[in-house]
Amino acid sequence: MRGQTRQGLRSPGRQQGTRRRALPAAVAVAIGVMTLGALAPPAASAAAAARPDAVQQSLNALVRDDGMPAALASVKDRDGRTRTYTAGLGDLATGAPVPVDGQVRIGSNTKTFVAVVVLQLVAERRVDLDASVDTYLPGLVRGEGIDGRRITVRQLLQQTSGLPNYSNYLGDDVRYYAPRELLATALQHPADFAPGTSWKYSNTNYVLAGLIVQKVTGRPLAEEIDRRVVRRAGLRHTYFPAPGDASIREPHPHGYYRESADAPLRDITEIDPSWGWAAGQMVSTGSDLNRFFSALLAGRLLPSAQLAQMRSTVPAEATFGPGARYGLGLVSRPLPCGGLSWGHGGSFPGYETRGGATDDGRAINVAVTMQLTDEAGRRNLERAVDTALCR
Repeated sequence: MRGQTRQGLRSPGRQQGTRRRALPAAVAVAIGVMTLGALAPPAASAAAAARPDAVQQSLNALVRDDGMPAALASVKDRDGRTRTYTAGLGDLATGAPVPVDGQVRIGSNTKTFVAVVVLQLVAERRVDLDASVDTYLPGLVRGEGIDGRRITVRQLLQQTSGLPNYSNYLGDDVRYYAPRELLATALQHPADFAPGTSWKYSNTNYVLAGLIVQKVTGRPLAEEIDRRVVRRAGLRHTYFPAPGDASIREPHPHGYYRESADAPLRDITEIDPSWGWAAGQMVSTGSDLNRFFSALLAGRLLPSAQLAQMRSTVPAEATFGPGARYGLGLVSRPLPCGGLSWGHGGSFPGYETRGGATDDGRAINVAVTMQLTDEAGRRNLERAVDTALCR
């Protein structure tokens, strides 16, 4: 499982490379072959429930056709009105419904929070995007074809450093991982390419970004994210789990894992998330993610100069799909109805999230309670996002 699900964290889009199929018993307890049961009713307005709703239909299809135990969505329109939806079951063992706007592990959406903190430090002239990693972490980043004196902070945030992805190489131990242990794992392997010469998604980049935040501020990354982003954006259900915290604090749907197409679903809701750290450790809700990305695009979290840098993108189609581009911790995707959506997406054992926000105030986040491993499922999840944004 660790090879698979940690590789799943590395990107919220198409996956490359070999996946390992093992799921250690310490991570999850098999609860038998489960059936998904009846779809839970949508938690939407009475008016929306009275007519066919495209968003609800998309969630129903994710449960019915793609085998997701549950799906949930939060949609914000141009006028700031929010609608929430659910489908499936929140707990397959008890048949409990999906909590409306429940908390989920948001995986790589964490990267956008980290990038915002780094760019705030850039605005404060405490970090220089074009300075080397060695400027802040002298002598720490060395390996085969790897030299922190030749890798810039910008290259970390934009995934152009060439650093190998540590999550491809972690073993199956379910335990606490210190950030520098994650980095050390990556540095045992050669660089993927020379810095700045190509693009490839690597969680290692954001572990280093998190370490830079801690070195420059003298405070834990979790505290800086909470102080600079979570509280500033008014996020009430978003947090960075403390070391050793394997639970999800507030009402949440259970997350599941399936080792193979004919294997039983296993509950892996409670898991030590430290192996994700700055690359994917956070917990949030759909509505909070919509609020975060909307505040970001509206310029409420960054000065205009730093927001413009964040939105300066390079092609990232291999991971995020046709037309996708990667900025500094921010992904743009073309919408079928025209224009762009901005967001990130995340993948973590038990949960998959996709979403996007537009410059005119629309936003959506969709989550399912099983990590996706096939192209069809990812396309359907992304289609659900596009359906809501193009209404």
